[in-house]
Amino acid sequence: MLCSCRIGNHVLNLLQLPGAIARPASVTEEEEDPLQPKMMKSKPDEEDYWNSSKFKAFTFDDEDDEFSRLKESKRAVNSIRGLVDEDEDEDDVEKVSWSGEPVGSISWSVGETAASNQRADREPAFPKINTDTQTTGKSHSGYSLSSLFKGKTRGGTFQTFTDSPSDSSARLYAPELRKPKSEYKDYVSDWSPEETVHRMQQGKTVSLEKFRSLQDKLLLLDFSVSAHDGNVITAILIYLKRTLSKEVLFRELESRQTALRHFIHYLSETRDQKLLLELLRSLGRTEDMVLLRYKEHLGIADENKRRDFLKSCLSLAFSPEDSAHVQDHFTLLERQIVIEAADGQAERGGKSEIFQKFPRRASILNMPLITTLYYCCFYHYHEPEGTFSGPLNIRHTFRISEKQFFVTALAARAKLKAWSDVDALFSCRNWLGFTKKKSPLSFHRVVDVLQKNSAPTQVLQEYVALVDDAHTRIALAQKLKCHDIVINTYRDLKDRKLLLGYRGKVEKGSSEETKIKELLENPQIRWKN
Repeated sequence: MLCSCRIGNHVLNLLQLPGAIARPASVTEEEEDPLQPKMMKSKPDEEDYWNSSKFKAFTFDDEDDEFSRLKESKRAVNSIRGLVDEDEDEDDVEKVSWSGEPVGSISWSVGETAASNQRADREPAFPKINTDTQTTGKSHSGYSLSSLFKGKTRGGTFQTFTDSPSDSSARLYAPELRKPKSEYKDYVSDWSPEETVHRMQQGKTVSLEKFRSLQDKLLLLDFSVSAHDGNVITAILIYLKRTLSKEVLFRELESRQTALRHFIHYLSETRDQKLLLELLRSLGRTEDMVLLRYKEHLGIADENKRRDFLKSCLSLAFSPEDSAHVQDHFTLLERQIVIEAADGQAERGGKSEIFQKFPRRASILNMPLITTLYYCCFYHYHEPEGTFSGPLNIRHTFRISEKQFFVTALAARAKLKAWSDVDALFSCRNWLGFTKKKSPLSFHRVVDVLQKNSAPTQVLQEYVALVDDAHTRIALAQKLKCHDIVINTYRDLKDRKLLLGYRGKVEKGSSEETKIKELLENPQIRWKN
């Protein structure tokens, strides 16, 4: 009660202050005397003031969650948008850039792209907003508060929060959210060596850097070998080659032959000759090491340097068989250099008729042995055995078999149409002194070689008659139109019907038809049909 009286007296004192507002003259006595009605009248006003406040009391409702705050923020931005939209009416006005080009044209787009790239290098991500402008609707700097929230399109329209963020300005100012950790699981998870190999087989990206101990690295290699996946084995071997010393790697690969073969193949494909030689030397594989050393001659282009390199290889620890091949290779290249120099000089000087008639198409250097023999049989067939280019000298020096020499010489002389030399290849004398034709090659194949080189019918007929099998001989004779061979074969077979049938295939009035008629009328022949 005491408090109420004090408050009432205090109110009365305030009303009687000299600075209080004077009452109007029209007010009646009935209104101005009682104080209580005035107090009752101000109370509703006081309640309206507190009830109309924009602040709300605390509740346990769901209005204060993340979605509600997002809607409140959106409404605040839309209210700013309303202020901007009221001032900006640019749809009916053609926009022109500082260069004078209409906004949206191709030249404007190119210029804007170049300018934005330059501004991105020297300006911060969020540009400064000009605070000196008088209006809040338009911003002379080209940016507004609403553009920072929503992004403005080229046509002057604004995107809402639900629109697709395809505008470049929205992408420029909106910070990118970090990807969820689940997407980085393949990189940061603690996979075991077995799980890592399994994921590599599936083509997934994994990190091998976390396997630092020797035990883990060897487990990776063992699991990859057990998986029988060559790509995974090679990938892990590359990692081990980079992270292990050569001594440790070589020692561990020695007991893992499958991985060792993959590693040797990988070094061969990548042409890491130095490391491969060290590996073979540490494993004690001397023959493989010297063969790899010998293979280096393939990278030497100059024939003289290659010859010298092959000469140095003769002292390496080759097996007896391989040593003979290396010796033959060196001797052949040395002889090819001599022949090439002599024949090149003879061809340029025009002294040899065969070089003028049949010019050389390629150099003989670094050619195989059989190609060299063919070359010598073609250009130097009649040279004596003592010369480097003589075919017989090459045959004896490199121990060429009789059959191989015969086939090569036959092809070379038939190419030159030297039929007398071809006939001499087959001629041999028996112990009685008689001459007969003998060939290490079947006469059927001899006929094929002669036919491919366009031998005349008389030459072909001579060798078709030497074919042993009668049916093969008849087929070849009919194909090559050697009528005498067919007629004589039917006579030897005493087959009258086949001879009568063949008479219709020869020309009428020819010598072949006359011969068939005489044989059919011969009473001394006993025909079997």
